[in-house]
Amino acid sequence: MSTTAATSAEISHPSQLPAVDKVLLVAEMQPLREAYGLDACTTATRTVLTQLRQQLLGSADQPGQPVQANLTSIVQSTHRQLQARFAPRLQPVLNLTGTVLHTNLGRALLPQAAIDAVVQAMSSPANLEYDLQDGSRGDRDDLVESLICELTGAEAATVVNNNAAAVLLVLSTMALGKEVIVSRGELVEIGGAFRIPDVMTRAGAKLIEVGTTNRTHEKDYTGAIGEHTGALMKVHCSNYAITGFTKAVSDADVARIAHDHQLPMIVDLGSGTLIDMRDWGLPYEVTVRETVESGADIVTFSGDKLLGGPQAGIIVGKKELIAQIKKNPLKRALRVGKITLAALEPTLRLYLHPEKLAEELTTLRLFTRKADDMQAQAEYLLPLLQQALGQGFVVETAAMNSQIGSGALPVENLPSFGLKMYPASGKQAGRQLTQLEARFRALPRPVIGRLHDDAFWLDLRCLESAAQALFVDQLAQLAGNSSGPAPTENFI
Repeated sequence: MSTTAATSAEISHPSQLPAVDKVLLVAEMQPLREAYGLDACTTATRTVLTQLRQQLLGSADQPGQPVQANLTSIVQSTHRQLQARFAPRLQPVLNLTGTVLHTNLGRALLPQAAIDAVVQAMSSPANLEYDLQDGSRGDRDDLVESLICELTGAEAATVVNNNAAAVLLVLSTMALGKEVIVSRGELVEIGGAFRIPDVMTRAGAKLIEVGTTNRTHEKDYTGAIGEHTGALMKVHCSNYAITGFTKAVSDADVARIAHDHQLPMIVDLGSGTLIDMRDWGLPYEVTVRETVESGADIVTFSGDKLLGGPQAGIIVGKKELIAQIKKNPLKRALRVGKITLAALEPTLRLYLHPEKLAEELTTLRLFTRKADDMQAQAEYLLPLLQQALGQGFVVETAAMNSQIGSGALPVENLPSFGLKMYPASGKQAGRQLTQLEARFRALPRPVIGRLHDDAFWLDLRCLESAAQALFVDQLAQLAGNSSGPAPTENFI
């Protein structure tokens, strides 16, 4: 019997299943063994044969549902098993949600200067904790501290792995076993159920709430200060806004009250910005420098939000307090590695040249894209997308609003433009839209949009030229993928 005949012979009963070794010796398996290794191929083949045996046994019990297979289909199924096992779980996607700093999609995109520095740091030893001038051991914070201080006006700085860690470390250092006074209207919860009260508890501090949800006065702070008070704290409400009959005490006034009682004042700024965003036509957000100048002794903020860099928690403030924070044993547990510092330093350096910042800082460039440019982009893409989807869907250009995201400026929108799609027929429209969204997610470079108002929307703010080329190249596959994601393993 020829090899072709042997591999195509139908298998209809478990007793006809080949041994694992026989499958591994088939000519079609040799490229897989070369690519994935013998052990992985053996495991995948055994899994496929086990699944097929179960299907054949089930088919014998239900004659009306026959299962057909042969050696070729077994090899093909083994290949799919191997592809799934070795496929990276962290995949690049096209973010067309309209949220620029999308937490679920990785927040800020790094500028090219940071990407180049990360590649270099990953491929070569570096002076992470080595002083090149005198040949002694150095401090990794020295790589970025002077830059951070120059940009924020702070006396000293240190870096940990995210802003939650920064808050935890600060409270553990400055208020362990003591009370921390916070306005009730600032007890935020952010993504992942991160709550200020819970962090205080873990840091060993006791939360003292003052004021009400919508109104807090100076007397609320002064009235709560006692012998066990360790600090006064302000928390920037970056992911919600309270409007109407409201009253809040300014950072400067809280700092004055704290200092009048010889207490430190801490500000959790969250998504801290280093620039006045109004200079680029964007909504105002208090800057780190303004917060330092208001009298705050310690300020914490994120590196991967409005700053536009890697995930990091940056702590700035008084020199003696930063020194205490760096001596806390938790600092070592929360410190960042060379990859983060390699990305953070060149990102910070971009701020030294503000004239080119909107061009080179990816996050700011996306924030400041012009709606007219996105409209022209949408008009170019519309016929291509309509052709790919066929007559089953209507594709239209549409004005829409982007948002900054990650808790920054929660009530502010950025005028944007994009495409919206909806079924040509009203029958089962919801199901059709859900399937359409799945088709976009199933593309080689998944496209993430949003379902809203009986349509599927693609906001083009984050679709720059290189990403647009990827998007267009995939449209033919979108046309062929009319039934959503690939089905589960089937041996027919």
